[in-house]
Amino acid sequence: MNPDIRIRTALEDHWRASEDGNDEEEHAIYAADAILDYPQSGERFRGRATISAQRGGHPASRHFTVLRIVGGGDLWVSECMITYDGVPTYSVSIMQFADQGVVHETQYFADIFKAPAWRTALAEPMPGRQIAAG
Repeated sequence: MNPDIRIRTALEDHWRASEDGNDEEEHAIYAADAILDYPQSGERFRGRATISAQRGGHPASRHFTVLRIVGGGDLWVSECMITYDGVPTYSVSIMQFADQGVVHETQYFADIFKAPAWRTALAEPMPGRQIAAG
């Protein structure tokens, strides 16, 4: 199987397992010694077991919607909408792969914000969205 197809399939399985709450399948994509970074909080989690434990301990109800997956070779990016207790947050996940799976992931989070009035004449709505006017 083409390596890019194999990785894309693994990513799709990962995000589906995240949505389904299947902890074992969600974390199967990670190498045993993988690193997960959250730059906004400065946190680093080392190892598949630690990554799984910190996600498994999350108190919120979570839902995952994949907006797109792009990449090739060893570097892949997933754009997602994650809702925590019904509040949507955008997430970008950058994953670096090696033979044993994801060896490094950096995940960025961004809350929805209202567009300023001065930009309305310049913008158009993204497909399937409405501009959140300020």
